Amino acid sequence: MAQLTSIITFTGRLGNIIAYNRGGKHCLRSRPETVRQTDGTRRAALRFGAASRKGALIRSAICPELDFPCDGRQVNQLTRTIITAGSNRHAGLTGFRFNAQTGTGSFFSQRPEYSKNGTLHIPAQRLLAPDHASHLEIKVISTRIDFTNRRVTGTDASVALIDLRQPFTGADLHVDAPGKGTLLITLQVSTYINGTLSQNRRRYAADIIAVAEGQPPAPIMIKARPTPKRLRQPRPRARNAATLPIGYAYIQRE
Repeated sequence: MAQLTSIITFTGRLGNIIAYNRGGKHCLRSRPETVRQTDGTRRAALRFGAASRKGALIRSAICPELDFPCDGRQVNQLTRTIITAGSNRHAGLTGFRFNAQTGTGSFFSQRPEYSKNGTLHIPAQRLLAPDHASHLEIKVISTRIDFTNRRVTGTDASVALIDLRQPFTGADLHVDAPGKGTLLITLQVSTYINGTLSQNRRRYAADIIAVAEGQPPAPIMIKARPTPKRLRQPRPRARNAATLPIGYAYIQRE
């Protein structure tokens, strides 16, 4: 891996050279002349491609609703989480952090609970706010994604501003994102210091706290038509046939 230190930088492929950005640094690597793939590497590539597309759909649906920029590191982290969870096992996304440095658990002594009726309940507690913080902003984002058809079918958000100078007696935030697909609930916590939103990455967090799969469609019941009963016709008896006692032979006359 080489680093690009010139004034003019680029990303992408140029001949057999590939330029890319990693950690804020422009790097270069050569493109291999031949790539040998086994059946296992092909399957892994298909899984990685499917997870990357699903991760891009999740980011495009949730990141615009967040109040802080998403860094490039979360791309690989989200793809890795999807691969680890397995295909169509979206419950494995629960706990994913859009800010890897801080989670929402750093602000609560008792975890908020999300119910199926669309309400996020935050019990009364002593909030774990950073020093010199005046307010905490709590934002819950509800996102409905149809992964089969690759589209976002619903989005809703609810915000509450908590004054840290007063005892916190609890709060309920309601969101509703009807539609078809998987429901992702994201909780964001932001810190205000002297009335200004802090940009310190250790003072805000956004986690996926709940995942609910959509209801599968009801099976269509088709009534089979009754098969008509066929009447058995009596077998015709052979001509010139006679019933003889057992032991007698029948001789046909010419």
